[in-house]
Amino acid sequence: TDAAAQSRTFARAWGDLVDGFGKRELWLHLGWQDIKQRYRRSVLGPFWITIATGTTAVAMGGLYSMLFKLELSEHLPYVTLGLIVWNLINASILEGADVFVANEGLIKQLPTPLSVHVYRLVWRQMILFAHNIIIFVVIAIIYPKPWNWADLAVIPALALLALNCVWVALCFGILATRYRDISPLLASLVQLLFFMTPIIWNESTLQAQGAGGWAKIVELNPLLHYLDIVRAPL
Repeated sequence: TDAAAQSRTFARAWGDLVDGFGKRELWLHLGWQDIKQRYRRSVLGPFWITIATGTTAVAMGGLYSMLFKLELSEHLPYVTLGLIVWNLINASILEGADVFVANEGLIKQLPTPLSVHVYRLVWRQMILFAHNIIIFVVIAIIYPKPWNWADLAVIPALALLALNCVWVALCFGILATRYRDISPLLASLVQLLFFMTPIIWNESTLQAQGAGGWAKIVELNPLLHYLDIVRAPL
């Protein structure tokens, strides 16, 4: 029956996820090798991404704090952390859509659970996230704020975000493998969502511009909540 077939399909999918996670040594190694291969002859390696992200954050934070008449000490950390988390979400969507297509050769040659390639992608992005978070630490030192125990909530928040990145990459990867138009469509959509998500602006700026009513619409944006999972504790 259809119900039995669906049950078997779900069982196979769940089994693939469990088996893939069990092969941690493989995807941890592959993810690390991806970073080393990409920056093999570079002096600064992945820190080039850190420099680029930091430059963008400082430029946008400084510009929009002046445009919206916000305190730089408040807005710059807000924009910086928003961009860092956004890069992680952005990669899980866009690179996730190509995760199976890009690894077609390896999938055919290496008999391993398909989820290994998703874990590898998320692990690689978490490494880059760890490099980028240095920017926020530096800015937090320049503009110090009192810390409390509630800030430690960022640790389980990161774990939850990584878990969400796995299923997002998995879903879009499956869809884009079947429908190749998904990838360019997502690229356009994510670019639009960047400006629709409170990264370089916040609710107070909407209120100041007399557009406070849009705040309720903005809350319907799922990426806002993924962003705030990490940003809110800090």
